Order: sequence, then C-alpha cells, then structure tokens
Amino acid sequence: MKKIIFLLIFCSSINSFSQAEKVTIQKNNSDQRLTVDGRDFIVNGMNWDYFPIGTNYTYSLWKQPDAFIQQALDDEMGLLKNMGVNTIRVYSGMPKKWIEYIHTNYGIYTMLNHSFGRYGLTIDGVWKPNTEYSDAKTRELLLKEATEMASEYKNTKGLLLFLLGNENNYGLFWDGAETENIPVKDRKSTARARSMYKLFNEAVVKMKAIDSNHPMAICNGDLLFLDIVAEECKDVDILGTNVYRGVSFGDLFERVKKEYGKPVLFTEFGSDAFNVLTNQEDQNAQAFYLKGNWKEIYENAAGLGKAGNSLGGFTFQFSDGWWKYGQTKNLDQHDSNASWSNGGYQKDFTEGQNNMNEEWFGICAKGPTNEKGFYQLYPRSAYYVLKDIHKFNPFAETANKAKMNTHFDEANLMDASLRARADKAALASNDGGILKISNLRAEFTTFNTGGSLITTPKSDDPATTNFPNKLGFDHMQSYFVGFEGNPSSNMKANVNFNILGRVAENPINEIFYENRGRAQTFSTPDGPIVVSDFNRVQVYNASYSWNAKDFDLRGFYRTGHYHWGYEGDFFALYSEANYGPNLDIYNGETLGFEIDGKRSLKGLKAAFGPQLWWGANPAYLLKYGTKLGKVDATAVYHEDINQVEISETVSSIAFPVPKTRRATIHFKTKLGNLGVEAGGIWAGQPLNGREFQMMDGNIVKVDKINNKDNWGGKAKLTFSKGRFNAYTQGAVQGLVANGGADNVQTFTGWRLKDTGSGNQMNFLAGFTYNVNSNLQIAPNFLWQKPIVEAMPNGVDAPGRLRNVLDDPFFVRANRETVGGELLITFDPTPATWMYEWNNDMVEDAKFAFSTGFVYRKLPTTMDAAIGFLANRTAFAFAKSAPAQNLWESNTRIVSKLSPDLGMIANIYFGNGQANGDSERIINRMGGDLRVIYKKVKVVSSLKINDWGPFDYHRDFNLTYPVQSSIDISTSVGKPNWFILPDTKIGIMGIWRSLDQYSPRYSPTFVPANTFPAVPVLTPVGFGNGSEWEIRTYIHINIGK
Repeated sequence: MKKIIFLLIFCSSINSFSQAEKVTIQKNNSDQRLTVDGRDFIVNGMNWDYFPIGTNYTYSLWKQPDAFIQQALDDEMGLLKNMGVNTIRVYSGMPKKWIEYIHTNYGIYTMLNHSFGRYGLTIDGVWKPNTEYSDAKTRELLLKEATEMASEYKNTKGLLLFLLGNENNYGLFWDGAETENIPVKDRKSTARARSMYKLFNEAVVKMKAIDSNHPMAICNGDLLFLDIVAEECKDVDILGTNVYRGVSFGDLFERVKKEYGKPVLFTEFGSDAFNVLTNQEDQNAQAFYLKGNWKEIYENAAGLGKAGNSLGGFTFQFSDGWWKYGQTKNLDQHDSNASWSNGGYQKDFTEGQNNMNEEWFGICAKGPTNEKGFYQLYPRSAYYVLKDIHKFNPFAETANKAKMNTHFDEANLMDASLRARADKAALASNDGGILKISNLRAEFTTFNTGGSLITTPKSDDPATTNFPNKLGFDHMQSYFVGFEGNPSSNMKANVNFNILGRVAENPINEIFYENRGRAQTFSTPDGPIVVSDFNRVQVYNASYSWNAKDFDLRGFYRTGHYHWGYEGDFFALYSEANYGPNLDIYNGETLGFEIDGKRSLKGLKAAFGPQLWWGANPAYLLKYGTKLGKVDATAVYHEDINQVEISETVSSIAFPVPKTRRATIHFKTKLGNLGVEAGGIWAGQPLNGREFQMMDGNIVKVDKINNKDNWGGKAKLTFSKGRFNAYTQGAVQGLVANGGADNVQTFTGWRLKDTGSGNQMNFLAGFTYNVNSNLQIAPNFLWQKPIVEAMPNGVDAPGRLRNVLDDPFFVRANRETVGGELLITFDPTPATWMYEWNNDMVEDAKFAFSTGFVYRKLPTTMDAAIGFLANRTAFAFAKSAPAQNLWESNTRIVSKLSPDLGMIANIYFGNGQANGDSERIINRMGGDLRVIYKKVKVVSSLKINDWGPFDYHRDFNLTYPVQSSIDISTSVGKPNWFILPDTKIGIMGIWRSLDQYSPRYSPTFVPANTFPAVPVLTPVGFGNGSEWEIRTYIHINIGK
C-alpha cells in the first residue's frame, strides 16, 4: 500500500511539474499587463538564435546531437540569465524538451514564433517566395501549420505565448529575406494586407480553441496597416511589433491604445553596433539607443502613469548574424555593408545613404567556431547596460516613475563601455589583432605501391623522368601557414604559403599540387643540372577585402569568385572561378580583383586581373545595372588586354581563347506569371580580318571574319504557376560572338544548357511539374547547330581541322546537337533545394534523390581539340572524334538519417567519346559513396571501363577496366561533406586493373639494361595488369 501511495504522489508531482502555466492578459481600467499564474510579468526578452560563423539560415541547432544542443544552450542561457533576460523569442521547430530544459534550468520562458509564410511557402511541391494570403491552398496550409503548433506545444512548461509572423506586412513589398527600407502602403498592398490579417485572425481563433492557457500575438512591421489590423484582428490578444525608430518609439503606445486597444509587445527593436561614418564598431551608440528604448517600454507599462499598455519587449538580437548580408555568400566574413537606411539613428545617418548594418545587431560579438562547432560570445556595452536596466521590475510594489527614472539614470553608459573593453580585448586577442597567424596546417602522408604487368620499375632509374618512378614505399610532407592582417574594421587581407618537405615520387595518381617540388633537370652551357629542391615555398592562395563608403573591393589569388549570371550577365561574359580540387591538382591560377559600387556608384561592378578565371587572358570587365520602370537593364563590357602565352597553360581543362573584346546588353521584366528576358552581344572585333577555312561541298575555301560575325542575340521566356514551371529560350550568335557557358539554374538541375559559344543557333525548352510536394518530373530539350560546320576528318591538304591555337573560331561544344533529357527529383524537404551548390551540407531529408537521363544526337564531327604531350607542351589533334549519338544516366541519393549519420551516393552509366582523335566509343559506369557517422568518414568509389582521373586520360581515351578506392578517416570534430582542411587521421586504398587502353600497361615490358638479357615476349595471352596504392595520412589543421 505504501508503494502505491508513493507512486501516486510521484505521478502527481511529475504531472504538476510538466504542466504548462496559465498566461493571461489582465486589464485594470485602461492598463493592461501580462500575468503568469497570477503573477505580473514584464517581458525582458531577447531575440535568440544559434548560428556558428560560416553557417546561414540552412543551419539548425535542433538537428544536432542532443549533447551538442545541451552544451550550446548552457553556454548561452547562462549569459542571458546573468543579464536579466526572462524570455527568448525562437522560431517554430524548437523541440518541446528544450523549451522545458531552458525553463527548468535557467528560469527563462520561450515565445514560440511561426513565420506564417513570411519567407515563402511550398505549395504543391513548388516553392513560392512571396506568399499570397488570399490563395485557398496557402490559407489551408498556414491554418494547418498554426493549429498543429498549438496542439504540439500547448502543454509545454516554459512556453509564454505564441507569435504568428515576422513583419509579414513588409513581406508584401519585399521579394526576399534581406531587410530593405521600410515600405509605404499603396492600393495593391492594402488589398493583399486585408487578406493577410483576416487569415491571421482566423488562425488565432483556431489556436485558441486548442490552447486557452497562452496568449496569441501577431508580429507586425511597426504600425503599417494598423487600421486594417484593428478591423480584421479582433481576436488577437497582443500586437507584436518590430520597431526601428531610433532612441524613441514616439507616439506608438498612444496610437495602439487609441486605434486598436490591445497591449503592445515589442518583438524586435534595437540598433546595430557599427558606425558607417567612422567605418568601425560603435558599441556606445548601440547601448545609447537600447537604453532609450527600454526606458519607454518600462514607463508605458501598467501602473507607471503613461499609456499602460506595454508588456515588454525582445531586444534584437543576442549575437551578430554573420550571414545576414548576402545570405549565402561570404559567410565567414563580418560584412560591414549597410543594407538599408533609417533616419532615426542620427549618430551615423546621412540623407540618401544606408546606415543600418544587418550583421552587427548583436549585443554580443561572436567568436570563431571551434573544431566541435561551438563558439564563444563577447558581450558589448549594451549587454552591461541591459543587465543594469533589467534589475528594475516595473510591477514591484514599490515601483514608481521616480524610482524608474533614478534607476535608468544610474545605468551608466561609460561604466558599461569600460566593462565591455575586457570582452573586446579578449575577442581581439583571440583574433590576433592587426596581424595574426590565421592558419597552420601540416599534412604527413606515406605511399606504398605495387602492381603487375606495368612499366613502373621496382626501383628508381635516375636516367628517366617518368612518374611514378618506382614501386614500393615513399613519403611526403606538406605544410601550410597563413597570415591575416586587419589594419581596420573594414579591411582584411589573407595570404597562405605552402612549404614542401619531401615530395613523394611513387603515387599512382602522379599529378598533384606538391609535385612542383620534384627534382627537375635544366639544360645549361655546362650540361644538364638536376635541381632537387625546386620551388619549395609557394604562395598557396591570398585574398583581401576593403569595404569603403563608395565601393567594396575584393581581391583574390586562387580563392575563387562567383559569376554575374543572376545579375544581368545574360551571355555569361564573367565566368565563375570555383574549381574544387582541380585548381590544386594542376597548379592552376586565378588572380584579380572585383569592385562593387555603392551610393552614387550603386549598380556598377568591375573586375580586373591577369587571370580572372582559370585560363582567362588578362582582362577587365565592367557591368552596370539599373531599373527602367519595371524593367531591369544591364550592360556588360569585357576587354582582353593581352593574349596568354600557350606555354603558360597547364591543363586542357582551362585553355585560353583568342584575345577578344565584348559588350552585351540585357533587359528583364515580369508580366504576371511570365518572365521575359532579351539581350544582344557584340564580340570578337579584334579577330576581324583573320582568315579561316570552311568547306563548300568538297572544296576547301578560305574566308575572313567580318563585322557581321560579331553580333548575336538571345531571348528567354519563363512561366510559373501552381505546380507547373516552363521556359523556352533561343539564341543566334555570329562566328566570333562568343559568350560563356550558362551558369544560371532555371527551375531545376538540367544538364542540357546553352554553351554560350559563338558560331551557333540554338533553341531550348523545358518544364517542371510537381506531382506532389515531394516528387517533380522535368523534361528538357536542346537543339543547336553551328553556322559554319566543322572541318571534316580526312580533309585533303591544305585543308585541316580548325583549333583554338590557330583559328579565330572552331566547332567543339557548339557541335550540331539534338538533345533530350528527363530529370526526376524526389525531395521531401524542398526548402533545402537538391540542386543548390551546397546541398551536400544542408540537405536534411531522410531520403532524397534525383535521377536523370540525357540523350544527344550528334550527326557531325567537331574541330580539333587541344592536348598536352608528356612534357606538358600543347598541340592540336589532327582529327576529332567521329559523329556518334551519346547517352548517359546520372543519379544522386542523399540520406541524412540523423545528426550523426548521413550518406550521399552518385551513380552513372552511359557511353562516351574522348576529347582527342580516338574513334573508340566507351561504355562506362560507376559511382561513389560518402558516409559520415559521428567523427568517422568513409569515401569509396568504383568505376568500370572509364577514363582515369586526369585531363590527358580523356584527351587520349585512356581507360581502365576497373578503378576502385576507399578512404576511411576520423576527425577531431565532425567531418565535412566537402573536401576541406581538417584535423584527421586516415588510410586510403586505390586499386586499378589495366588493359591495352591503360597507361603504364605493358605485359612484355623489360627494363632497359636488364642483365642477364631477357628475351622479348609476345603480349598474346596476357591478362589484365594492375596497380595499387595504400596511403596513410595525418592532417593537422589549426585555424581557417
């Protein structure tokens, strides 16, 4: 019986402990206040999130392992509790157990916020970036999500209230998530706003039917549409509002009281901590604005003699958001670009200029991310001011206006500034100040190799310079050291050096970054000299940035940059310069700088450099974009300054084209659901007058480039409605009117795209249809034809195939093609788009895949390709691959089963042609698999009858019957899906079989000077050879 009584008492206490408190709005005469189980409660709130530097909105703390989440919460909630915060604002998706954990351990409540379509919705599997609240399916989805949230969280201990939206009224004007200037209502927005507020109220009514213990609030942008709010949102309990008016909220409290009658809760307010006039951090200004804001919030609380309708507020925000400007780029850069203007912040306001810096709103600065994914916060002056302010309770029995004024007078800004100096110094010491060592990396690798029926000798022959030079054991050391300079808050420079130890000479993948340090033989008047320590120290990469008032400058050396395709560069004159591991493998280079104009120069961009992208000629580009009514207009100009010497080229992957001069113009607009783009190109004028060969029947004729060959045009239409998206585009480009390959992704990840080459006419069309919210089918079509066909194989002299070395134009990627494609995508989490460049990292589906089939009808041949001899001398092939229809299938599978376990696989099969002159068609297949489990990463691949890993393999049609590899490693922190520097230890194995089409295969090979002599054997009857490598490695990485 005692056990039964004890069990009943225990269950009762557990039930009492987990039961949610009753939160209500109490009215006394004209005053209104929030109560929690009958206790008056002032909201000392904070907008809180957790985004390590280098991440953005795709990162979710709640998808990390529980131990990680708990550590992150313990790090941050202790700081919040210390400064007197009693409530945090968090977006929906936060699990119940962590709301309860925070409240139980730190006494902090949570306001749970559903964005209510503010940043777009997925309707019928189609992402809609701008929500239309009058749409029936939109209404159905939002009501469903709101009521599900109420049902799931209604009994959550520590939940204070529900909030719907985030300044959704501004979203009626803005297209994206980035903050812009505060809009002004017009007739169209007013009609849309009424539909939105009606839906807000309908959602609140349904949520109240589920949960009567928690108030329901909406989040408005300031008081825009307050009249409609008062008419349509009568069942809403609290008006939440994001307000940025500077040091004072002005008449806001009285207006809400008179025009709406509901209590007001400031869901966002505050100031950034960066001064655009001085171009440096300004902690004191931020603290000044927040002190003034909180004083008005308290003095308008119930019982203090003013409006009596203030429930409190949520300071924006706890820590800096390094991803806010640009959203997806420069995520590890604390950007000081001001993205919007606000005259209320007079300390750095200038008429007509932006002064609000989205990445600097934190009352705490953010430290670097460590190897486990955590970061440390460094409080600014505002933290200490708020800590003093929040000690005052406006609902205390002894509280009055006089005591409140005294309390705020004692909250000294200078004292807070002095206290914050230690935190600033700690962050600076962590950063290294003006000059620091930013990176130290050491890579130690051993290679053990073997094989059969191959030319690789068992021991090195000093008389030869072939690699691999032997079978057996070798080792390598490669060191990297980086330096970072920060002469001011708006300027940064980085340079990283590579220092070689020993360079291995036996790896079977013989081309790699460090192989520049191998011993080399040089001819001199005194005979050949062997230099064994050649090029041991080299700049690996470098970058710099300078954010000035009128421009942003970014310089790069082997660090890459993005293209301008989404900014009006319709003909892709400015190529992207991100090449993955290939830039290192071939020791390629990119070098130059970019400038983005601001203020009076807004819309202007420029790029200049010796090699703006890999293989480019020295050049400069200018781009200017503006808006002409509802039309976006862009002009781009490109001028090559010089022609790159062929001897400087290191790979057929990136080969320079003839020196050119180009200009384009582009217009883009939207007519309802229809997008319209059109543009023209003028290019290749320096090539005018150059001769070229062409066929007239069986006769070789010689012609010259003239003015009409410089012109081209292109048009594109897009249509989006419901589950259906479609596009069509076409272009005609003269013989030397060369643009670049299309980098823009239209609707999905199709492979058939415009090559951008001159000497062609093309037409493309495709559509996507969402069968449901998870499944999409997308057929695509391409037709292209050169204006002047390729020279035929076997043409009699003096005829020959054209090539990039000797001719003004040639036919390669623009060969005659009729292509069809079908792409099928299954993705239950479409917010993490399958075809985004970083999807490997951000995809969160338990299972998602894309599979595509491409068929190309190729009825004609091409002009000559460029190859490299063993000494890397470039030459033009005498012939090209024959006319041949090609097909391929590619499948990508992503599975993130848990925060600890994920898998990504790629599978392909089809036929293929070499780049060079081989007539052999190969039928190939293969795939790779990457698995990460906690701190262990496994990477494996298998290829059947495919080309080897380097450019010359495909150039000369060199294939292996089987290629396989496996790499197993464990890291100090969580491994990355990309190949990035990391501290890890691992072992890798490579095995290949060799046949008559494989390099180094020689079943009858006898090393020179073999004694006693071995008779020459016939190769008949020999099977496949093989070569293998076992590699062990230790990588130590400190810093970025």
